[in-house]
Amino acid sequence: MGKDLLSDPFKPRDRGKYRRKVQRCLDTLARMLSDGSFSFPRKHIGFELELNLVDDTMRPAMSNAAVLEALDDPSFTTELSQHNLELNVPPRPLAGDSALRLEEELREYLDAAAGKAQTAGASVAMIGILPTLAREHFDQKWLTNNARYSLLNDEIFAARGERTVLSMEGAGLAGQQPERLRSFAESILPEAACTSMQLHLQVAPEEFAAHWNAAQCLAGIQIALGANSPFLLGKALWHETRIPLFLQATDTRPEELKNQGVRPRVWFGERWITSIFDLFEENVRYFPGLLPETDSEDPIEALESGQAPKLTELRLHNGTVWRWNRPVYDVVDGKPHLRVENRVLPAGPTVLDMVANAAFFYGAQRALAESERPVWTQMSFQAAEENLYAGARNGFDAQLYWPGIGWIPPDELALRVLLPLAYEGLRRSEVSEQASARYLGVIEQRCLAKRTGATWQREAVARAQERGIDRDTALAGMLARYLELSRSERPVHEWPVE
Repeated sequence: MGKDLLSDPFKPRDRGKYRRKVQRCLDTLARMLSDGSFSFPRKHIGFELELNLVDDTMRPAMSNAAVLEALDDPSFTTELSQHNLELNVPPRPLAGDSALRLEEELREYLDAAAGKAQTAGASVAMIGILPTLAREHFDQKWLTNNARYSLLNDEIFAARGERTVLSMEGAGLAGQQPERLRSFAESILPEAACTSMQLHLQVAPEEFAAHWNAAQCLAGIQIALGANSPFLLGKALWHETRIPLFLQATDTRPEELKNQGVRPRVWFGERWITSIFDLFEENVRYFPGLLPETDSEDPIEALESGQAPKLTELRLHNGTVWRWNRPVYDVVDGKPHLRVENRVLPAGPTVLDMVANAAFFYGAQRALAESERPVWTQMSFQAAEENLYAGARNGFDAQLYWPGIGWIPPDELALRVLLPLAYEGLRRSEVSEQASARYLGVIEQRCLAKRTGATWQREAVARAQERGIDRDTALAGMLARYLELSRSERPVHEWPVE
């Protein structure tokens, strides 16, 4: 969410001051876009990864402070719950063998984290939702000791005025009826159950809209091909349960506001865009400030003096609107730039699978963004949103809409249409043939096998229950085997189900 915050409670006058400052930041951004204030030497990519810590019984290990102290590496930071870590990999160009080096570096970072976690009696788990989480792990006492997390928790609950309701029904395990979850939480810690990988792409201002629209078109297929979050609180739910869980965990709307059509803060959006300004302007227009803290900078004065304005309040506000594809404004070495942040995918199952997911996204996104007749001019925005929820609920069993084809399963859409586009997009990005073949080959084989992390988890638990093992024991045993296989060089489509 941009930065650490003060721990003092906000006062009513803070909100008016914050609103005016956010608007001034927005006006400054408009001037910057109009004046061509952004330098753009080359496309860079970035990678963030959220992680879980588990103990020897496969339950959450609330030890992130000890692990971070042992790591002593600024690439690793806290996340919402004490069983979470976040890894921020340094940005790099997309071209050449960069993806191969990213894979190698990720393994080095994760090996280091695993070693330090072991000294604290924990293991590192890359998975979309930890299947052994229980309701007691959502107690507010497990919030990471950081003022921004407790303030965010308090502000969301103050806005909603009631407990978090977790309510969803998913796709049943093989041969079984669908299961339903209905639970409550007294904190926003269910959000901490949602551990993801986030992909960043730096783009020129005039290219942003096409790349964001393309990312929105790809969200449903990304989820279907990369699902890895099928269990929550002991229930088999969506293939990618992160999607509804994140929405419900951070929802500031009581039922009455939902019924009025008030927009949720976890948001797909509602229209195709023509500029990055559209997204920031929507965020300011539709969503009240959750963390109304201001700094002393006048952004217009900073711009007129030749400096890159920090736009602190606009960035902080943007960090409390959780779009699945988020606009990012940032300043590095005194130079402002813009990024698309893709937040759709879960963590795991393996490093190879995650880099393959990234390569597929970057390649297909570029090809779609540069197409002569953009795909988003041929489909409604609502169809793209429905694809997201269909892919999340049903994985490879979903039916997705694609222009010129109609309704099509995700594996067929990828094999027939999007993998060839991804190869072309990576070629235009000057990615090496070796890297393209390695990572897109993983996606191809995953489609042929119809096996994601979610399908493997569901099959493993169903097999264990067929042998008479109860659900909780089956989940813990599955997770232990998952962690063993995730450390191997084998992508998930090659994992055996025993």
